[in-house]
Amino acid sequence: MPGVDDVDRRIIAALRTNGRVTYADLGRQVGLSASAVHERVGKLETTGVITGYHAVVDPRTVGLGVTALVGIQLSDNGEQEEVATSLGRQPEVESCYAVAGDEAFIVKVRVGTVDELEHTLGRLRRLEGVSRTRTTVVLSTRFEGRPNPVEHYGDPDVEQAGR
Repeated sequence: MPGVDDVDRRIIAALRTNGRVTYADLGRQVGLSASAVHERVGKLETTGVITGYHAVVDPRTVGLGVTALVGIQLSDNGEQEEVATSLGRQPEVESCYAVAGDEAFIVKVRVGTVDELEHTLGRLRRLEGVSRTRTTVVLSTRFEGRPNPVEHYGDPDVEQAGR
């Protein structure tokens, strides 16, 4: 990450673990004053390194007990940007990844029931530029959305070990 030093990486890692940590506690974790941490976090936000904060919610507790990963294949005349925009308008589509391979996109869909999933898949197949879908229903989630070890980015020893 250009322009991000080791202290910034530690700040990012701490915020990814607990986005509600106080500047004082964050300062204690990284060895800076609360005002210095506040200034660094502001810079990370302004430069687009930190793009936002959100609450992590268990989908089942809000009625979204069915998760599926759906591969989207484009038709011969399908335009990737137009299809991506259409996918973004679907409230059940939580995430959209442009991928290499047979599919142009993999989307994560969350709905309440299998009947709702069937309805959603029908809508996805009817989108302009979509030729077909391939669906994998998630039976259980072992982990999701866990923070990456940001403090190791750019560390050649860690990168070499990961190969």
